[in-house]
Amino acid sequence: MALESLRYRRGSLEVLNQRLLPGQLRYERVGGVERAWGAIRDMEVRGAPAIALLGCLSLAVELAGGAGPREDLGALEEFVGQKLGFLLTARPTAANLGREAERLRAFVRQRAETPGVSPQQLRESIIEYIEGLLEKDRSDNRSIGAHGASHILGRVAGGGPVTLLTHCNTGTLATAGYGTALGVVRALHERGSLSRVFCTETRPYNQGSRLSALELRHDGVPVTLIADSAAAAAMRERGVQAGGGRAAHGDPLLRGRPQQHLRPRASLGSPDPHRGAAGNGAHAARGRAAG
Repeated sequence: MALESLRYRRGSLEVLNQRLLPGQLRYERVGGVERAWGAIRDMEVRGAPAIALLGCLSLAVELAGGAGPREDLGALEEFVGQKLGFLLTARPTAANLGREAERLRAFVRQRAETPGVSPQQLRESIIEYIEGLLEKDRSDNRSIGAHGASHILGRVAGGGPVTLLTHCNTGTLATAGYGTALGVVRALHERGSLSRVFCTETRPYNQGSRLSALELRHDGVPVTLIADSAAAAAMRERGVQAGGGRAAHGDPLLRGRPQQHLRPRASLGSPDPHRGAAGNGAHAARGRAAG
């Protein structure tokens, strides 16, 4: 069975409860925005892209089920705005959710102002727009994986195979599928150019040990789980050519999590250049910094 953070079809949505992993694989029904709010607040879903998708898709489920005003364009627009505002209170630091909510509001406003559009047409347009986010994320992740793999292999003597280190979770369970930084890992594995990936546990929620290691083992990718404090030794002693994850680019959301700063600091003293694979829509790390 394929691992997915979300399972969606028109009018139906399920979320993989990540708090139960790796001991239990359980998908739970999300009937609307209120249930999605709880899943986001309680960290049943992790990863900025997956959080944004869950929130938006839960709204699509409600709209497909007939929720909201049916006869008034302005009232339907207001309904959507209220639902999005409520979702944002589940986790105010969820950057992707905030960005997608802003974009969706702008889309709804523009569509509602289109001459001749009916409330039902607006409703259908909103659902189709949200469904498009799902496929766009998958496509973007495939592109990140392909470009990241080529970038790494083009800068490694002999063209590989390479050994990587990843921190936190930037894979299938954090996105609509394939992953961002873990998408690069997958792309290298598919090309036969990956020797091994070291996966840090990522305290305090252990996204690395509970999620990343689970994903990689499930997909048959050679992975070794290590303690956060062992990252520097792995980079120095095991020939790590690149690192991936949020620590690679100095994500300000990581302040107050000292263990996540070990990887870029450790790589500065490493004899080989390390590059970070950008995850969750962040910038690519350059020079000798790695995540």
